Amino acid sequence: MPSHIVKAASAAAIVALFCAHISLSAATAPSDAVPFSVQDMVRMERLSDVAVAPDGKHVAFTARSTDLEANKGRTSVFLLDTSKRNASPQRLTDSADNSSAAQWSGDGRFVYFLSNRGGSSQVWRASVGGEALQITKLPLDVGTFRVSAKGERLIVSAEVFLDCADLACTKERLDATSHAKATGVLYQSIFIRHWDAWSDGRRSQLFSMPLNADGTAGAPVNVSGGLGDVPGKPFGGREDYAISPDGTTVAFAVRGMQGEPWSTNFDIYLAPADGSAKPKDLTSDNLAWDAQPAFSPDGSQLAYLAQDRPGFEADRFHLALIDLHSLAKHALTQNWDRSITAFAWSRDGKTLYATADHLGQRPLWTVDVASGRASAITGAGEVEGFSVGTNKVFYAMSSLGGPADLYSVGFGGGRASELTHLNQSLLEKRKLGEYTQFSFPGWNGENVFGYLVKPVDFKKDHKYPVAFLIHGGPQGSFGNAWSYRWNPQAFAGAGFAAVMIDFHGSTGYGQAFTDSISGDWGGKPLEDLKAGLETALKQNPWLDADHMCALGGSYGGFMINWIASQWPDRFKCLVSHDGILDQRSMYYGTEELWFPEHEFGGPEYQNPAAYEKFNPVAHVSQWKTPMLVIHGQQDFRVPDTQGIGVFTALQRRGIPSELLYFPNENHWVLKPADSIEWYDTVLKWLNRWTQP
Repeated sequence: MPSHIVKAASAAAIVALFCAHISLSAATAPSDAVPFSVQDMVRMERLSDVAVAPDGKHVAFTARSTDLEANKGRTSVFLLDTSKRNASPQRLTDSADNSSAAQWSGDGRFVYFLSNRGGSSQVWRASVGGEALQITKLPLDVGTFRVSAKGERLIVSAEVFLDCADLACTKERLDATSHAKATGVLYQSIFIRHWDAWSDGRRSQLFSMPLNADGTAGAPVNVSGGLGDVPGKPFGGREDYAISPDGTTVAFAVRGMQGEPWSTNFDIYLAPADGSAKPKDLTSDNLAWDAQPAFSPDGSQLAYLAQDRPGFEADRFHLALIDLHSLAKHALTQNWDRSITAFAWSRDGKTLYATADHLGQRPLWTVDVASGRASAITGAGEVEGFSVGTNKVFYAMSSLGGPADLYSVGFGGGRASELTHLNQSLLEKRKLGEYTQFSFPGWNGENVFGYLVKPVDFKKDHKYPVAFLIHGGPQGSFGNAWSYRWNPQAFAGAGFAAVMIDFHGSTGYGQAFTDSISGDWGGKPLEDLKAGLETALKQNPWLDADHMCALGGSYGGFMINWIASQWPDRFKCLVSHDGILDQRSMYYGTEELWFPEHEFGGPEYQNPAAYEKFNPVAHVSQWKTPMLVIHGQQDFRVPDTQGIGVFTALQRRGIPSELLYFPNENHWVLKPADSIEWYDTVLKWLNRWTQP
């Protein structure tokens, strides 16, 4: 990429930075510390939803704790006065209820948040030390919300039937359905189900509500016009819409309802906040994805993320600007070969702050609005969320060495300050594995990166079994971040070395690198995995090459099923989580059809040879490695018949195998007890096959 576009720490500098930090952490562990475990991971406090007040000093955030007895998480909103040295976060909301998604009023007097304390999810507000006030009392749950800067208007999202005249109609229809004796559902189009939910005909819509003098909300008016789901499903949030600084206009991103399962064509619309006119499409000229609209502080411009290629969800997201007077568009970061995940305006409107994957990290960047020049202002680790203050940016950051805490850094970068230590009391009594990043020549001699996490209590003269972790996506990354699902430290605490490779197709190494996996699922990535593992073994002779297990989920699960025939003699055991067995049946069973259609050059019935090129089911006769299969019944992305088919094939061939089946989990394992069972089962399987 052009050197004048990006200023970023070199890979070597990044590696040196985090290695120094980890060595220090390992050296300061007390003598009575014990290895980190999955039980520790599940109990950890999880920080999110960072929001800084207008004064630039007070920061609100959500902290999630785990109620193991109830088998679920609980969320609360906390406040931190960053002007006080060594201040501790103060709880704003009742711990007995779930509260989250804090947003400050424009004058800084109140914090608005979502809470279920009244029996349903509604918008509340509170002042420091004051009583909480329920702002909305709608008959339906509020999904997300935003408050206008001047405090005169509230925008909320709710799931409604589009042919209903009001919210009460949707509630009455849902109640009637729940009491009906007949349970059949007649569908006339797909999606019939998405991610982990069956469609019942409702759509997420934006409703505008005036705020009364007493702070409560008035009657809701639909402002998104029934064009589609806002926020988008299944993962959209309030980043999908915004309110103009003067409170008169709402911008939102939406995908039309025609051909949803094979379209990524989201457009940006503008609508009057009072619902007095139909929404106006600003990006109809772009048939690819337009996302995350955000008004400039003076209201003259709208920034948003844009992709260039229709039907490709992993295309590069670049920043674009619309002049709201002339409606002229300007691609701001078109020449920067990184894909932006989130962004926000500075308060003076001269800078945009953004996160983007970069060489196994996810730093925070500044983007100059005038020139498009991007500069990284944080180093190693993953910035998971942030909020721009008056002279600092406050952000949540994690790494392979620990979960997210709250940090701050000046607008120009420099030394960051760690402001919270949510899990300090636990971590200071636990031993974590040291980790390092390495690189090697992969496919076609191109540079590829990987990570190695050493087992706890590492000794050079010992041999250690290897957990070879393969990421999903496939356009994803096992980078320098903390995970509550695939966590290398849980393997390190159990005595395994964890090796992870960001093979061709991974994010953060340029769009061409990401694109290279499409149509070649079992080619370049497998070459990289082989070369990366061989590099790790050569550089670290303490790794026990004769006692290794490969594990992967989603695309990683596909790769495990592919390795079973294409690399059958390398591993003592395999673990396939929600992996694809048959590309042909997968096409007709999955929900988001744009994904396989892009990856394999069209629908299966038009290009069957591409689906067969790397199809594990065609090579079952070559399988011989013991395999643990894991699948969730509510996984509609990779339907459970794929995992059941893998287990059936293994059993019929007489290969040692087990199936761990979760009736209430989706593509991910989320419930605390299920997460513990997942790790207990996986580690038992690894120990069974990797012990000398």
